[in-house]
Amino acid sequence: MTDAPTQRKSRLQLLLVALVFLGPLAVASWLYFQGAAPSGRTNHGVLLEPIINVSDQLSAFDDGNQQGRTWVLLYRNPGICDDACRKALYTSRQARLMLGNEMDRIQRVFLRGESPPDTVFLADEHPGLITIEDSALDELLDNKRPAELPASGYYLIDPLGNLVMYFRPDLDPADTVDDIKHLLRLSRIG
Repeated sequence: MTDAPTQRKSRLQLLLVALVFLGPLAVASWLYFQGAAPSGRTNHGVLLEPIINVSDQLSAFDDGNQQGRTWVLLYRNPGICDDACRKALYTSRQARLMLGNEMDRIQRVFLRGESPPDTVFLADEHPGLITIEDSALDELLDNKRPAELPASGYYLIDPLGNLVMYFRPDLDPADTVDDIKHLLRLSRIG
């Protein structure tokens, strides 16, 4: 038979082991129900929900995307391509370059307004940039953009044609790249 002090010591050890495992759970639950839950947001862009398929909505969009092979970083500027537009195109180019080995998975597209851009500037400064004018795509993107955000901005479209994210035109390119790298890492397509 065991004596009382040994039995008390064994129970105390069992209680300490249980406390080590259950203590953090109890504290976390208490904090959660007291309203101290983390607001956990890691993306810098805005996730567009519900997700719509641009290719299904607009068959003309498939032409520039090489369906199923690349993600599209689309810069939308409905007005004249002024200095802010040129800076945004430069930012999209730099963001793509910052992706390093992953940059081949991204195709840059410039959705312009009715006024034609400077083609010499685009050819010299932005080789590989696809420039399109598509009023139906422009209207679709304008309807999907959160109303409080600027009309011009960047949209990320996955290789299946799904409109995924919106980025403000004044967002730091490093923040944009963080979001894109995260999506590319998780993606099994394109």
